[in-house]
Amino acid sequence: MSRLLSSRYAALMFVALVVIVPGLMLNSSFYLRVGALIFIFGFAALGLNLLMGYAGQVSLGHAGFIGIGAYATAVLPTHFGWNIFAAMAAGVAGAGLIAYIVGGPILRLKGHYLAVATLALGILISMVISNEVKYTGGPDGMAVPRLEVFGFRLRTAQHWYWISGGVLFLGIVAAQNLIESPTGRALRALHDSEVAAGTLGIDAARYKLIAFVVSAVYAAISGVCFALLNGHITPDSASFLRSVELVTMVVIGGMGSILGALVGAALLGLLEQLLAQFHEVETLILGLVMMAVMIFMRDGIVPTLQRLLFSRRAS
Repeated sequence: MSRLLSSRYAALMFVALVVIVPGLMLNSSFYLRVGALIFIFGFAALGLNLLMGYAGQVSLGHAGFIGIGAYATAVLPTHFGWNIFAAMAAGVAGAGLIAYIVGGPILRLKGHYLAVATLALGILISMVISNEVKYTGGPDGMAVPRLEVFGFRLRTAQHWYWISGGVLFLGIVAAQNLIESPTGRALRALHDSEVAAGTLGIDAARYKLIAFVVSAVYAAISGVCFALLNGHITPDSASFLRSVELVTMVVIGGMGSILGALVGAALLGLLEQLLAQFHEVETLILGLVMMAVMIFMRDGIVPTLQRLLFSRRAS
């Protein structure tokens, strides 16, 4: 128990340092924006990791929930006069409700059938966003109202660096509490063996649905932050490629690792920025780096490093 608590607080301390130290050292709006994007998509990857790494369920359409959160934040205040805080809450609640409604039948599927079903869900959401030109602006996207708190407008990269960093920290705390709860133990049992979990009286359908809804809420919150950071959104936020990026972050960082989601998001985000000048071969180099990571670190970066560290201590 003491080892569990110490590892938990060590992870939180590490995340706090990752947020605070660069935030105090960086003065460039560009680098602060890159950091904010890493935190935002790391948050979405964290939610997806709860579904993939703990419940053992794959989702190839998770960016659709990012789109729901982002577009609710833009559409409801712009076209219906909603308060922006109410719109943000509605986007998150709407994503959770949709995940609850469709999750029941979808999660009855297994393997590649489940992957195709979640892919279809993500594509459907993206198509709705792209085709409802009257409300969403279609492929060109739409502007997002700026967030104001007590008359202070939050619009700079520095503002959203600290906000997204704080949201990520709270998301990690919530994820750790969930994992260490009876629900988390049930999810781990499902991941190891759904049949064995069933013999222990665990309702597989119920707990898989819980993981799906929680991961959708994480994605929607990420979408809200992404929309407010950018001030403008397009259907790309809910695209299939965005979903693939989230899955890649989870797999590279390490499934079943809380820190793995953040490490995966940081690696992918930084590589995209570093390789931007090599536009013609950017995708090729990025693919080779990912292949190398998966060949030499099959469990992901964080679990592999943890295993190496513990083996050295043991010796």
